[in-house]
Amino acid sequence: MAAILGTRTLKKNPRKQLNKLVSQKIIPPLVALAIFLLVWQLLCLNPNFKLPGPIETFSETWNPFIIHPFFDNGESDKGLGWQILSSLGRVGLGFSLAAIVGIALGIFIGANKLLYNAVDPIFQVLRTVPPLAWLPISLAAFQQANPSAIFVIFITSIWPIIINTTVGVQQIPQDYVNVARVLRLKGPKYFLKVVFPATVPYIFTGLRIGIGLSWLAIVAAEMLVGGVGIGSFIWDAYNTTTETNLSEIILALIYVGLVGLLLDRLVGFIASKVVPE
Repeated sequence: MAAILGTRTLKKNPRKQLNKLVSQKIIPPLVALAIFLLVWQLLCLNPNFKLPGPIETFSETWNPFIIHPFFDNGESDKGLGWQILSSLGRVGLGFSLAAIVGIALGIFIGANKLLYNAVDPIFQVLRTVPPLAWLPISLAAFQQANPSAIFVIFITSIWPIIINTTVGVQQIPQDYVNVARVLRLKGPKYFLKVVFPATVPYIFTGLRIGIGLSWLAIVAAEMLVGGVGIGSFIWDAYNTTTETNLSEIILALIYVGLVGLLLDRLVGFIASKVVPE
């Protein structure tokens, strides 16, 4: 009898978990979104409010930007799908370089107290420089828009990765270090058995912050360097502002926010699979 009741309980659990997920994670955001759209639409009833409402935005961008996101009329006249993919390509390259360099430097600096004391003030100064402030330097150095944008992503996202990795190495319990010495763990074994498991939560915290800054930086950088990309699309639409273009800008901003959310959730999902519980 106990076994049967236990089986029934197990069968009910997935349904209860689904109901809990829907009631706590899905319904509240949908209600909040509906309220936001309603307030937005009501504000547009005021003739002094110059922005298009959600209904107008949807109707004006439905064709081709929503139903044909990958249209291509040549040069920079492309759908938002191509614009976002182009931006994601730059972000992927710049962020990957920042992750490799940042994690390596963070581990090296965190393990050397003298080096940390030497470079920490420099890093604290550089990390406060706004992303767009690096753009003139990168344009002067690379003389091309695409490498310049990638450099801006790299230099913007590397600081949280370095700093969080450094803190993670410094927070390794002394007992772990003592056990590693007793077991004579050195080189790769010491890294895999002690350093990596202890610092990986800090590393992914830095990566999660870095990916958000990367997406923020590329949109801002593309507004100035031009070409194909979601930032360039927004800036070009603004420079030829009409009521329809305002709807296109709003739609592009919605896409930017959604992609940023997906990137954050992707890094968080990978962290949940890698970070030891």
